[in-house]
Amino acid sequence: MKRFSLTIASILAIILSPISPAQAQSRSQSYPLYCQQSSSEILVKNDSRRAALSGNTAAQMRYDELVAGHAKTLIDCRRQNDFKTEGIWLRLYPCDTRPGALDEILDNIVNRGYNEVIVETFFNGQVLLPVNQNPTAWRSVVTGKGQENVDLLREVITKGRARGLKVTTWLFALNVGTEYVQKVGKQGTIARNGKGQTTIDTNLASRAKNGTFNPDEAFADPYHPVLRKDFLTLVEQIVKYKPDGIVFDYIRYPKGHGAESVVNTVKELWVYGEASQLGLMERGLNNRGKELISRYLKTGKITVTDVVEVDRLYPQEAEPQWQGSQITPEENKLPADRRAQIFQIELWRLAVGHAMQGIVDYVTLASVPVQKAKIPVGAAFFADANQMVGGGYDSRLQMWNRFPETIDRYPMAYATCGKNDCIMDLIQRVLNSSQNQTIIKPIIAGIWQQSYGNRPALDIQMREIRQRFPNITDLSHFAYSWQEPASDRDRKACRVP
Repeated sequence: MKRFSLTIASILAIILSPISPAQAQSRSQSYPLYCQQSSSEILVKNDSRRAALSGNTAAQMRYDELVAGHAKTLIDCRRQNDFKTEGIWLRLYPCDTRPGALDEILDNIVNRGYNEVIVETFFNGQVLLPVNQNPTAWRSVVTGKGQENVDLLREVITKGRARGLKVTTWLFALNVGTEYVQKVGKQGTIARNGKGQTTIDTNLASRAKNGTFNPDEAFADPYHPVLRKDFLTLVEQIVKYKPDGIVFDYIRYPKGHGAESVVNTVKELWVYGEASQLGLMERGLNNRGKELISRYLKTGKITVTDVVEVDRLYPQEAEPQWQGSQITPEENKLPADRRAQIFQIELWRLAVGHAMQGIVDYVTLASVPVQKAKIPVGAAFFADANQMVGGGYDSRLQMWNRFPETIDRYPMAYATCGKNDCIMDLIQRVLNSSQNQTIIKPIIAGIWQQSYGNRPALDIQMREIRQRFPNITDLSHFAYSWQEPASDRDRKACRVP
């Protein structure tokens, strides 16, 4: 993948680039279109910050004044902008504990006109909590000797707000990390399909076939009570920080590759984990129903022999029953071969619905402590991950349209077609499926002023969103690492003393 780096020169080009008369009419005369800081202010602030790090008291005072001034300018500008909230997604590293490192990142974010930073707080099986204040089942991001009390999350919230930024926390949900699912007492939490595979197995198979591999990726069974308890503990800890919002990500099953991106049979569903399978069995409402569900899970089909044997085993029951069954009394009187076909269709529908409901229940449950604390809660999702594909379903089974509308919707509009159309189509799809359209907060991907990954530049995408969807006032950009790839590599690889 081609890498880009935004230097001071490129920042100036962004800030000083001309705008059309139409653009000028859509903004206040007092503030730049994207609420970005002037080149001179950026340079003075950078110089002041560096000088302050060396102990220069006067420089520190000047820097503090600039930070406060830029915060006020940012807040005032966003109030008059079409986009009241413009966020950026950020991952922090242990290297960001170095003096001045976090200040520099947040200054860069403010300089570009963002007024929200969405901080990755739980990812790859790590949580952004201090070692000495981490009661969760996951390890801390910062684990260096002598850093047991270093609290990057607290620091980014404090420093972000001082700069006029809303600080939202971003948590992976069902991608809980390989380390977690391999712990004693946690192995049963991993999601399984009917082929005897876990999500770690399919991840390894993906590396062999496609070269794509994330060693930290492991999706869990959303029905497992141990996982639910552990995740709620994590969420409750983040709530204590009182961030300006909490957004859940990875509220789905893995995305397969090629033909495996579509599930067509029950064996391909992630419903064979110990808790999910038990929950599916409990959806049977009588003995005949439970027996047919059990046989369907084992073999992936219902045969004439199955129907005849179930009739013989439970003669006192007139018909098999399970939740949501649409079988009529007349159909239950049909010959065994015809009933076998009907039962298989109905059980496929039941199994898919069960898998989908696990995702919905999980995000709903995780949202409870957030909403009790009166903190805005949201869910990031792929806008096209909840649809039928041919006779099957998108393997992610991310039924975001069933998420409660008390949860803000963050559609990841990452489509790549070289122009805006496919990106706008995804946003429109979410709007069409949402009764309350004020909760739609699209996430777009790219960098400023140049196409990237077959996507138009961010400013071009934003202009199109403003024209097509004037009621959308909140959006965000993925990601800071894309805008600062060199910095991201350095921050990821540096060694903290």
